[in-house]
Amino acid sequence: MQAGVLNLLSQAGVDVLLGERGYRPSLSLPGFDAKLLKARNVVEMLHAGSRDVGFAGADWVAELDADLVELLDTGLDPVQVAAAAPASLLDADGALPTNRRLVVASEYARLTEEWIADQPFDAAYARSYGATEVFPPEDADLIVDNVATGATLRENGLVVVATLMRSTTRLYANRDALADPARNGPVQDLTLLLASVLEARTRVMLELNVSADDFDGVVSALPCMREPTVSRLHGGDGYAVRAAVPRRGLPELLVSVKALGATDLVVSQPRQIVR
Repeated sequence: MQAGVLNLLSQAGVDVLLGERGYRPSLSLPGFDAKLLKARNVVEMLHAGSRDVGFAGADWVAELDADLVELLDTGLDPVQVAAAAPASLLDADGALPTNRRLVVASEYARLTEEWIADQPFDAAYARSYGATEVFPPEDADLIVDNVATGATLRENGLVVVATLMRSTTRLYANRDALADPARNGPVQDLTLLLASVLEARTRVMLELNVSADDFDGVVSALPCMREPTVSRLHGGDGYAVRAAVPRRGLPELLVSVKALGATDLVVSQPRQIVR
């Protein structure tokens, strides 16, 4: 998570200077005292109130049943918390056996036991402390773990049999911190800066020229946030149009507006967009 979060902060204009051991970085944004912790510890400290705001995965918030306020979903580090088993354990329909007690290994005690309770088979939970994928088949029948690409599962001969939840890196806050105006203000400022980067990542700036005759058709085809910025070209022969449009579907949009009469199309990437 660290690389993606530091990059997000950097693009938001927040410089992070790591100390000698890297656990107590300094931020260029005033009013913040920072510490680097594992995601599970971040959730625990936010829940306890010793920290006001922090980045963590939604999986650990769910696992620890923490009473936190989600401020922002960064979309970074997408994973699924999934149950996985050796293919040899499954029947012809890909189902787990129900004729014997199974052992499920995981770091996620709460999520795993809740999942087991809803299954048609009998199972016992076994806690793991990392490298969960190596438990089957000798020490557990199946596992519950977070899965990104699935490469580790494949390397260990495991296949996903169920998805318990999906998770990404998110920005969370302690409820009491948000209720305190002195702390809530800086937290909201940070959230706005980060959200502006995430918004900019989904859009590009499209600039084009268009004649007066083709203006209405081109402008109506632009999926703007609100309205495009329009100015007269030098000499009054047409218009210059500028709009932040969704990145997704950009190739089709360029072809479409070109066919409608747009010329001199230029695409650039904004760094931040604040609505």
